[in-house]
Parts: sequence; C-alpha cells; structure tokens
Amino acid sequence: MRSLDEFANGKLAALERARLLRTPVVTARDGIFAERGGRRLLSFSCNDYLNLSRHPAIIKAAVEAAQRYGVGAGASRLVTGNHPLYDELESRLARLKGTQAACVFGSGYLANIGIIPALAGSGDLILVDELSHACIHAGAKLSGATVQRYRHGDVVHAEALLAEHRSRHAQTLIATDGVFSMDGDLAPLEELSALAKRHDAWLLVDDAHGLGVVGHGRGSAFANGGAEVPLQMGTLSKAVGVYGGYLCASRAVIDLMRTRARPFIYSTGLPPPVVAAAVAALDLIERDRALTEEPLRKARLFTRALNLPEAQSAIVPVIVGEAEAALAASEMLEAEGFLVVAIRPPTVPAGTARLRFAFTALHPESEIERLAGIVRTRVIGRHS
Repeated sequence: MRSLDEFANGKLAALERARLLRTPVVTARDGIFAERGGRRLLSFSCNDYLNLSRHPAIIKAAVEAAQRYGVGAGASRLVTGNHPLYDELESRLARLKGTQAACVFGSGYLANIGIIPALAGSGDLILVDELSHACIHAGAKLSGATVQRYRHGDVVHAEALLAEHRSRHAQTLIATDGVFSMDGDLAPLEELSALAKRHDAWLLVDDAHGLGVVGHGRGSAFANGGAEVPLQMGTLSKAVGVYGGYLCASRAVIDLMRTRARPFIYSTGLPPPVVAAAVAALDLIERDRALTEEPLRKARLFTRALNLPEAQSAIVPVIVGEAEAALAASEMLEAEGFLVVAIRPPTVPAGTARLRFAFTALHPESEIERLAGIVRTRVIGRHS
C-alpha cells in the first residue's frame, strides 16, 4: 500500500504544481442557477440547454414511471431489464433522426466504446477528428483498428489519409463530433458525408451537443442544409435533460449493436423514470421549435456583444491561454455572480485553457449583456 500511495501522491503533487488538479465541487442546481459554498450563481456551465431537467412535464413523467415500474431496471436489457418504455423511446429517437431504428445505451461514453468496436476491428481503419470527444478516441483504441487522426475539421487532410491508407483495410469508419464540445463549432458533415461515399467509408457523428439545439432540434446532421449520416450517436444528458446514450441507424446496424456492443450487453438498463422522462422531453423537442431555437439565439447575443465569430451552437469558448489564467478568470466571474468553469488540459490542448460558456433557453438577456460587458473588459481586454 505504501508504494501505491506514494505513486498516487506523486501524481497529485505534479498536477497541483501545473494547476491541473481536479476536484468535484458540491453544486446544487436550481434551473439556471447553481449554489456553491452558500452562494447562488447564474450558471453558464451546464449542458441542460433547454432547461428540461426541471420541466414540470418531464418530472411528472418520471414520477409516474417510478410509481408504475419502480426506480431501477433490475438487470441488463437482454435479461429482464428491457422494460416496456424502451420501445417508445427508441422509436421516438429513430423518428426524430430519420432512421429505421435506434438503440439506447447507459451513457454517451458507453455508447461510443460499444458502437465503434462493434463496427471496426483488426484489419480496419478509423479516421477521427483530432478534437473529437474522448469517448470516440477511447472506442477507436478499444477496437484494435488502425487509427488515423485528421486535423480538426480538415476534410482535405482526411481525404489525404484515406488516399494513403484506405486500400489496405477492409472497412473504414470516419468518426467526429457534430458539435464540438469545447469549441462549439460544427463539423463539416456534408463534405465528410460525400468523402465517406467516395471511399466506401461509414460516417459516425456524435451529436451530444447538437440534439435539441441545432437543425431545428433534430441535431447537427440536419443543420446547414443537412447531410446523410448513417450512424447518428448522441446522449440524453444534455438538451434532453436526463441521462443515457443512443445510436440511430438502420435496423440491421441496430440489431448488430444489441448482439455485439458490449456496454449494451453487460450493463443494467436505464431506470424506468429516466426513460419516461426522455420520452417526454423528446415530445417537447419535436413540437416546440421556438424552444429549440433559444439556446443558439442567446449564444449569438453573447458573441455579437463581444464581436466574436457568430456562435454555431449553444457553446462559446473564450480562449485565455494558460491554466492559471483561466482559473483566475473563472474566480473573477464567480465573484460577479456567474458560474463559468475553467476548462484546462488535457480536456483541451496545452496553451488553450478557456472559459466555456454554455447558453440555455432560460438565460435572461439582461444578464447575458452584463456578463458580456465583464468578459470584454476583464478577460478579453487583459489577454488580447
């Protein structure tokens, strides 16, 4: 035990010196507000983009499901955990995404580390946008396939890699975020879709931060004219307001997932209240277009006020540089009544520590304007 603790303490000390030590902070949420250390802060660090986690209709659906089915699934879905609500959730996801079928996983991370190895293995090729979420990189590594990373959003580089490597591999998968979680920009999905077709590759898009926010709420594959994406993956934990992950695809692909995706096979099913709440949330997303347009509209109020490039999603980064500076800026905003968490390496590349602003439907415009004024003078002004 002594050597184990010495190892852990050495790692912790090194992280502390680099200002990269991470510690969960107790946070009580109340809609767009968060309470930390007895202070009530307006939060711009929550991915609950449509504020559905506190919506009365969503809570009601969860309570009724708990009363009828209980609070746990009790087993994996291939044993006895496939409770009746799952069929409705998966059919609603498939309808929203325009696919034949859908498969729900325990989380977005579990989805990608299950989907990717089920589709690719030794002898195959995976191309990954270098800024894709960690679970895409993890799934690609677990697959045993040859992995090539292309420069962020660079379709020309991706095509060069395909020209060099595609012929030596049986199957090829191209994987990318739809909305990049730390930069807020959209992947060039129309161009990637065309590229995949030219090289007989399959395109997988992680739409965690797109569903409910872009493409009239249907996600990144439906933004900017739309793109053909055969593998539409995402989470239920952002705009949907609950928890879980999913894949929308052809029926054959979904049947394969249910047979070969290890996180699906070996994980307990989602609790019935979570599934019922997700169904109710998708109902709101489908029928209330005004609601789904609000996060992006609010983000664009912020970028216009700061003369930044127009927001493409609900996420707006302000790059500060070093971790120490990002932490100081976050602390300054907290003193002003705002919660904006500093994002540091390894989540983002070294030298690009940032404040990541996430906008929701209920953020008051007056507070967005006040926040922008503080950021303009006390963050951007100091680091420009």
